[in-house]
Amino acid sequence: MNISGMGRNSSLQLKIVCFNIVLHLLAWSRMQRSHCLVPQRSIMSIGVVLDLDSLMGKQQKIAMEIAVQEFNNQLSSPKLDLQIKDSHGNSAQVIAGVMDLSLSNQVLAITGTITHNEAALASEFSDTIKNIPIMSLTSFTGRPELLSSRLKHFIQVGDDINLNMQCIVAIVGYLKWKKVTVIYELNNDFSSDQGRILLSLSYSLKLVGSEIDNHLAFPSLSTLLDPNTTIENELNKLKRKSNRVFLIVHSSLELANMLFEKANQIGLMEKGSVWIIPNMVAGLLDSVNSSVIFNMQGVVGFKTYFMEMNEAFREFKFKFRRRFALEYPKEDNINPSIFALQAYDATWAIFEAANKSSSQGKFSLEQFSAKVLSNKFDRLSRNTFSKNRPLMQSQSFNIINVIGKSYREMAFWTPTLGFSKNIFSNQLMEKKNTNNDHDSNGVFSTVYWPGDMQSVPKGWTHSNEERLLKIGVPSNGAFTQFVNVTHDKSMNGSSITGFSITVFEEAVKLLPYDLHYNFVPFNGSYDEMVHQVHNKALDGAVGDTGIMAYRYNLVDFSQPYIESDLHMVVTEQPAKSKTWKFLDAFTKEMWLLIAAIHIFVGFVIWLAEREDNPDLRGIGSMLWFLVTVLFYAHREPIRRPLARIVLAPWLFAIFIVTNSFTASLTSITISQAKPSVLDIQTLKERNSPVGCNGNSFIVNYLTEVLKFKPENIRKINSISDYPAAFENKDIEAAFFVGPHARVFLAKYSCKGLINAGNIFRLGGFGFAYPKGSSLAIDISEALLNMIESGQIKELEKDMLNKLKNEGIANCSSKKKEKDNSSIDIPPFLGLFSICSSFAILALSYHTICLLVKKNLETLTYHIVLTLIRLWRIWKWTTKYFSRIMRRVCSCIETRNAEEDVNNSQQNPVIVVAHASS
Repeated sequence: MNISGMGRNSSLQLKIVCFNIVLHLLAWSRMQRSHCLVPQRSIMSIGVVLDLDSLMGKQQKIAMEIAVQEFNNQLSSPKLDLQIKDSHGNSAQVIAGVMDLSLSNQVLAITGTITHNEAALASEFSDTIKNIPIMSLTSFTGRPELLSSRLKHFIQVGDDINLNMQCIVAIVGYLKWKKVTVIYELNNDFSSDQGRILLSLSYSLKLVGSEIDNHLAFPSLSTLLDPNTTIENELNKLKRKSNRVFLIVHSSLELANMLFEKANQIGLMEKGSVWIIPNMVAGLLDSVNSSVIFNMQGVVGFKTYFMEMNEAFREFKFKFRRRFALEYPKEDNINPSIFALQAYDATWAIFEAANKSSSQGKFSLEQFSAKVLSNKFDRLSRNTFSKNRPLMQSQSFNIINVIGKSYREMAFWTPTLGFSKNIFSNQLMEKKNTNNDHDSNGVFSTVYWPGDMQSVPKGWTHSNEERLLKIGVPSNGAFTQFVNVTHDKSMNGSSITGFSITVFEEAVKLLPYDLHYNFVPFNGSYDEMVHQVHNKALDGAVGDTGIMAYRYNLVDFSQPYIESDLHMVVTEQPAKSKTWKFLDAFTKEMWLLIAAIHIFVGFVIWLAEREDNPDLRGIGSMLWFLVTVLFYAHREPIRRPLARIVLAPWLFAIFIVTNSFTASLTSITISQAKPSVLDIQTLKERNSPVGCNGNSFIVNYLTEVLKFKPENIRKINSISDYPAAFENKDIEAAFFVGPHARVFLAKYSCKGLINAGNIFRLGGFGFAYPKGSSLAIDISEALLNMIESGQIKELEKDMLNKLKNEGIANCSSKKKEKDNSSIDIPPFLGLFSICSSFAILALSYHTICLLVKKNLETLTYHIVLTLIRLWRIWKWTTKYFSRIMRRVCSCIETRNAEEDVNNSQQNPVIVVAHASS
């Protein structure tokens, strides 16, 4: 039974095998028939060179494969194939990959992250490359004028580096950072044109008032043996410097990630720091994990703007995410970047151009390039290609701020209109060709900077390891009030003080960065000190240095912190007084008003006193009273209270006016001084000797501009030597700049010295710096703020007040400023009004009394008479009623007496009757 069962099983298996063979034969026959009915599709190969170790390269590969799949689904078109080479981020492997694709594979075109220099170098080894179109997907494009003529079909699809640099400069200029640190990676597409890019960036930064303070260049990440150690060492060098504005102008995402990780570890992502990332890093933030976002908290960046809401992009995004997850399952949070869109569009452009220009697998290179450049379709990246020049990319950048688990889109930027909060308003403004400054206000007001700081960081910090600037100060200046250098034995150094030093120190406090400097005393002339700055032996010069044209050719001066003119100081010469000078004590109006009020008051007093006072009855008596009352010498008694009320305030007024007249007369009758020399021409005609500071520019100015003879110029190097020189007739005039003249006259005004002659306008006092130094601009801005706020004026006032408080200018306080102006009415208007009011009221009362005097006496007589009569009536009435009352009282008393008598008579009878019973 077992044997028979086994036989049945074997026969069954044989039948199944025969059935399968028949089915395969039928299927093969059908396939053969279908191949005979449908023509076989030709295969076109496209060479691709990408860095598949980077996220950008992976995204570009997936985007190209999606484009190939979509194109191959069209049965009427040739079948496409990608020949991909991995460069691993190495330039040599890029060149090798291009050569291999051009020699070993029949490719229609080559695309990928290939720089022009790499393609040109590969063409030197293989002539076939110049006959193959190359579409470059590098992040930055090269300059058209530097492109090789051998590569006639080299097409660039990268970003315009100039547009990226303009956006960085716009951010720096908007936030007004004065110094920045530039960080970049020297990979394939940046190192080829590094010098031009950085030079252009430096020039653009200067236009917005900033400059590059530090450079930090990293080699390509693939060439570093120990990237972590290298990055940490370089960042530690930056940490020891004061600048904290870091601009990453070019970097791969992988290097940027390591950079921010180390920056967090060593403390460069704390409060006060600023980090700005470029498009090639910010454009990939949609596809990074949470650790990368965590390390970039507070970073500001910009990314190319593209439409994400249309149907084509949503469909591509769905395909991209699904395919990327299948091929790279370890990557998470993947979204297509602008670089994936560019690769997708470039692949479609190559396919369509090849399909249109091919004829049985052969096509013309010229036709192919023309088709690529003129190909019109709805590209996702909205870019247009160009031959031998950069891609005409989107002109809008999206400004982002990394915060939390992702980033916030804050604003938009275009090179023509700048910043805008809304892309649609920006586009509308661009169409109208109008400015949108009103829409850019507050663009960066809501930024969260590193360390959760919401206010704009200053971008610098204190550092003790930076080189100290050597700032020269004149040690032998004639006016130590401006710069005073004294040797401090206790500190074994020099103590430097003065007005100019204080102004400089206050200006440095207003700078938006930390300035490390050291004052260096300079024992030489001012011109020699300026030459030292010009030769860069000194980093600057601070002091009472005059801004002159010949000096301006050597150095850059700051904004003048104090104006200066050339003044001539000479001795005084007394002048003669006028005969009627005493009349100038009061103005004409004042004299007339005093006379009018005096006469009016005297008239009112005379009117009130003339009836009762025999001494004041005549007109002559009144006039004499007016004269004597001025000197309080009047002998006429004032009897009426009304007259006394009028006279009392007027006597007080006379006292005030008399003392004011005495003071004013004393002032104007003092001998008026005038200069002993009226002008410079007189000095030159007399060949008079003149003095000036021997270390200043005044010596050259007197000889070359004012044409004084050199032998007539006396060089005086100390302010205390000038008075003696005037007294000894060594000089007849001294020349000072305006600030020095004010100090000199305040100190020696009692010596009989005054300004004379014309004043010659000069450039003022300023601080000197080497040509091209940005410090001159920054200090100038700080000085302007101090001038507008009045701080420098207060410092100058404090300097002069300090001289007086120390007793240096005591003589100037004795000789007060002369005021020749006459006294006018306003100071006495209130006093005169009171006196006039009393006089008018008294006159009114006296007039009323004169008018009603008789009627008043009659009325008084009748009132008295009536009162007498009433008194008499009252007296008679009182007597009458008193008599009646006396009579009534006597009657009552009589009646009471009678009743008492009667009562006394009845009482004995009653007693007797009682006894008898």
